[in-house]
Amino acid sequence: MSRFTKGYLLALTGIVFWSTTGVFIGYLMTRYHIPALLLAFWRNLLVCFALVPTLFLVRRSLLRIDTAQIGFYLFSGLILALFNSVWVLAVKTNGAAVATVLEYSSAGFTALLARWLFKEALGLPKILAIILSLTGCVLVSNAYSPEMWRLNPLGVTTGLLSGLLFAGYSLVGKEAARRNINPWTAMLYSFTAGSLFILLFNLFPQLPGAAGSFPALWPDLPAEGWLILVILSFVPTLLGFGLYIASMNYLPVSIASLLATSEPAMTAVEAYIFLGERMSAIEIAGSLIILAAVVVRVDKE
Repeated sequence: MSRFTKGYLLALTGIVFWSTTGVFIGYLMTRYHIPALLLAFWRNLLVCFALVPTLFLVRRSLLRIDTAQIGFYLFSGLILALFNSVWVLAVKTNGAAVATVLEYSSAGFTALLARWLFKEALGLPKILAIILSLTGCVLVSNAYSPEMWRLNPLGVTTGLLSGLLFAGYSLVGKEAARRNINPWTAMLYSFTAGSLFILLFNLFPQLPGAAGSFPALWPDLPAEGWLILVILSFVPTLLGFGLYIASMNYLPVSIASLLATSEPAMTAVEAYIFLGERMSAIEIAGSLIILAAVVVRVDKE
């Protein structure tokens, strides 16, 4: 098997796992009515529980924390906590397929933020990606409809914010690479800090989807519910991310990123089969526009 083929198999397998995230989240909230922010908290926490023993056995040095980077880990954890919280709410209010598509609107937001924060050039391809991305985001979230803002303001707001916050987390990843922080170390301590922030979010009953108190932080789930929650944390989040990162040892980043654009289509099919979700013609058109924005931006990196 060639290195290129191995990279393709690793990337696609990781993306297949990754694409089930929204479906697992949607199923847990629909079947067991677990509050959205409580679900986000346990997902992050269980990822940490999986990472610590894994890194201890595989490469213990990755557990070392540079005290000079603690401020960075706290900031990246806050961005991750906001993204995970908003995205889980987006899945609850918009459905797994729509929420996953809106996550990919980050291509346009990332280009704008990179211009502002890192002074990256903003040429014609990136400007086109921004226009396509924001146009698709408006279509998929139905933000063009005043009626939607009146009937489902939380759905529209979380939909629009999810792409912006994912762009922020992507730029945090770029900063971690600039600081020469191993991606697994960055993931562990970002998720650890993120868990603490989402824990705080859950203690405010005024926030939508919050547990509301310390005693309510332990979800009332049967054994099957806990099993699905563990699978959500270990398989789509940890294993999916791990295989995708591993594929970059064999593939150019641009190719891996292009393969990742298949995730929304996979999620839409899975959500149709397992959750009975349907996307409207306008949402499908907006999805295609968003994916075109991702392709345009990645192709010109």
